[in-house]
Amino acid sequence: QVQLVESGGGLVQPGGSLRLSCVVSGRFVNIGRSGWYRQAPGKERELVATMEDSGSTNYADSVKGRFGISRDHRRNTVYLQMNNLKPEDTAVYSCNADITLTNYWTRNYWGQGTQVTVSS
Repeated sequence: QVQLVESGGGLVQPGGSLRLSCVVSGRFVNIGRSGWYRQAPGKERELVATMEDSGSTNYADSVKGRFGISRDHRRNTVYLQMNNLKPEDTAVYSCNADITLTNYWTRNYWGQGTQVTVSS
């Protein structure tokens, strides 16, 4: 069974940094398109950053220049480096990925989410 488990969230002051990690575990052949999404209280979930299998990236305008998505293929881990954090970045951050299973079917998976709170 494939699982995505996030970590690295927490409380940080405005201007601070955090690095989120998303570890993909289980039996699979490949991690395809992966990304980070966030949902603040009372708001809809929104895309933060995505990375294609090719390595190309896409960012929400609100995080461009501050956040960076990366992947470590050996560790089956997707990262989100968040710098110069603002109170409006406060949300539950969730990892998402297209996983090719051992039967070569591709399924989309979500992690459980990790809370990021930016406050002084």
